[in-house]
Amino acid sequence: MKILIPTAKEMNIEIPSLEAKPLCPESQAVLNELARYSAQELENFYKISAEKAQEEYDHIQDLKNGTAINYPALHLFDGLMYRNIKRDDLTKEEQIYLEKHLMITSALYGVIPAFEPIAPHRLDFLMKLKVAGKSLKSHWQSAYEESMKDQELIFSLLSSEFETVFPKKIREKMLTFKFMEERDGKLKIHSTISKKARGTFLTALMENQVTSVEEIKKLSFAGFNYREDLSSDKELAFVK
Repeated sequence: MKILIPTAKEMNIEIPSLEAKPLCPESQAVLNELARYSAQELENFYKISAEKAQEEYDHIQDLKNGTAINYPALHLFDGLMYRNIKRDDLTKEEQIYLEKHLMITSALYGVIPAFEPIAPHRLDFLMKLKVAGKSLKSHWQSAYEESMKDQELIFSLLSSEFETVFPKKIREKMLTFKFMEERDGKLKIHSTISKKARGTFLTALMENQVTSVEEIKKLSFAGFNYREDLSSDKELAFVK
């Protein structure tokens, strides 16, 4: 069983660093393309300020030169979902659970273990970067497929942007989740609810050492409970 989560744009580098690992060939090919851009070109590519573009240019050059500082991926990313994951003061069992089951999907690094050392960077699959004439999704599809080919049970907390990098036969193995809030008798879904809920849901999986679908259905976390009437075989619904 594996749990898949996406990367996040927000990052926190006020954490202990790790020794870097060599980049895989797919990552190196992506980096080579990014390294062709000047800081000014990155400003247009990412649609960010000149200051942010210069920062990203420096990150890319550090990676290219092998001087980038690396951090554990689960702690480096600091978006809303990540901030709602229990990441500190883990028990030995919780640490082992995350090491064994949690994988992070990245447009630069591929599908990596939760605590893999990675460098700060900005890249996602919505960006129009070509690698040897292929889109980022096409470039990564074989490696993404390889990472999950032996898994029979995959819990996906991915956005469609990351999920669709996997080929259809892998996506068919995925169990997805939707998180809703009941207000004034109406069920609402929005990104803030979903991102926070993904983090607290992952925490509940870890704390309860969940490895089966039946165990998931029994979970109660942050006011959310399973709703069978809103669920299907491929998507489980939780309502707060």
